[in-house]
Formats: sequence, structure tokens, C-alpha cells
Amino acid sequence: MTNSKKTILVIGGAGFIGSHLSEAFLNLGHRVIVIDNFSTSAIKKIGKTLKIYKTDIENINKVRKIFKKEKPDIVYHLAGAINLRRQITDPLFINSLNFLERTKIILDCCKENKVKKFIFLSSGGAIYDNAKIIPTPENYPAHPTSLYGLANLMIEEYIKLYDKEHRLDYTILRLSNVYGPRQWKTGIIPSIIIKLLKKEKPIIYGDGNQSIDFVYINDVISACILTISKGKKEIYNVGSGKDVSINKIFSMIKEILNLKIKPKYKKSTKEESRKSALDIRKIKKELGWQSKTSFKEGLLRTIERFKQTSPF
Repeated sequence: MTNSKKTILVIGGAGFIGSHLSEAFLNLGHRVIVIDNFSTSAIKKIGKTLKIYKTDIENINKVRKIFKKEKPDIVYHLAGAINLRRQITDPLFINSLNFLERTKIILDCCKENKVKKFIFLSSGGAIYDNAKIIPTPENYPAHPTSLYGLANLMIEEYIKLYDKEHRLDYTILRLSNVYGPRQWKTGIIPSIIIKLLKKEKPIIYGDGNQSIDFVYINDVISACILTISKGKKEIYNVGSGKDVSINKIFSMIKEILNLKIKPKYKKSTKEESRKSALDIRKIKKELGWQSKTSFKEGLLRTIERFKQTSPF
């Protein structure tokens, strides 16, 4: 399916992962459409060759018109529950609780317009919170401890139920912590890089020994592309399969930048897993995918991009 030109619709295509995904499909010669409300945007970094619709998914009539006009073959849903990472005191938080309504609108449009494939980007780390088996496989009992993780799991289950009634070809990708150029500045890796580039002390919450699975953006995009024609009605973990501590990340970035700055440690305001990593044996066996970018190489690329784009 990837050999012939397709119309790819990326919902949430203006963000960190979405902009990279849109760019990759443009480079492969596909026609790319983006729907996004532009609450966060990295899309200006990839040129003006995309067809962009600035709207909220809740605008049912407009979204239906876009589907009918553009007739997408493949739909990527990246705007599931991302804003639930906000604090519940954030004024925009309440607007993010209608994630199932947004998903239903998208799925109904896919059904009405005979979309060939629907791919949802979910969260591995948030769904497997405090897992006792690490790296954690897809069949491990889901145990989200955050609203973000719970929302992603609910969307996954809704997609499965929708398929039973309407026969939808879908793939769900559970991502670990994705990093790379264009990532939001509030992410763990960007926040450390930016502080060090400014010769300031980064803040590390907790003792810094908590370890997480990080996967480079280019590897995530290669997994997304594979799902166009593979992984029918399956769930796959997408990660490195390894965990690295926040302290180790800080040390590596500091060494790359040749600095001697020490971090500030602050008490964490939320409970979080001490250790998490995704088991990627299933996607490796069935799709032939595995992350190819070493953590150090990914950090070097990310740091270089921040050097070029940050006003320091």
C-alpha cells in the first residue's frame, strides 16, 4: 500500500509527532492533509506543502466536510488525550474531557467515507503505570494511574467496540516517551537541554533515579508508516525496550555540552513510576520494526537542533 500515492489525514498533525509524520509522508510522495486546532504547533518547520485545516474536531459539520472533500485513504489520530497532561486547575483542562466524543466523530467520518485504515497513537508508559514486569508486554493488565493513561485506554477500548459494530481496520501504537527536534519545551529532555544552553541549573523532580523508556522521533515515524499495510486490528508497543534514569540523561547532556553545572532537585508534586520500559518483541516479530537510533545519537541530534532554533 505504501508504494502507491495515498491521501493521508493526520489529526493533530501540527504538533511534535504529527509534524514529523506529515513531513515523512510528504517525502514519500503522498498527499497529506492536517486537521489541528494549533494549540501547540511545530508545523511551520516543515514548509507550506501541506493542506491544513485549522479547526477543533468537535466542529462536526466542518470535519465531515473535510473528510468528504479530501477523501483520505489513511487516518492517523494523534489528538486523543494529549491535553490531559495539563494540571486539573488549568482552564483548558475541562475542554479535554470530551476525548471519546472526538474519537467517535473521527470514526464515524472514517466509516462514512470508507477510510481504508485508522491508526491511533496511544501511550505505553501511562497505560502500564507501576508495572511489575519490565519491559512490559502488550498483554500485561492495563493499570493507568493518571487521567491521561485512563483516557488513552478508554479510547483504545472504544475503537475495539466500534470495530465490532462497524468493521474498522485499525492499528493502535502504544508509544513510550518520544523525544527529538520540535518536542515541547516542557518535556524532560528539552527542559534539561534548554536550561543547560542558558547556563542555568535544570530542575529534576524527585531524586532523579526514576528511569523511563525513551524512543527517538524518527524511529516512531518509521513504525507509524509500517502500520499503513500491517498490523490489522493489533496493538503494538513502540519504544526502545530499555530504560534510562533522569540523572543519566542529565549527565549525558552535560557531557555533550561540556558543562559542569549541577541540577536542582525538587520534591515531585505527583506520584510516578520508578521504572518503566516497553517490551517491543511483538512489533519486532510481526512488523519487523525496532528502534535504530541509539540514545546518545538521538540526544546529539536533538541538542544540535535546539542549538539552531533557541535564541541563546
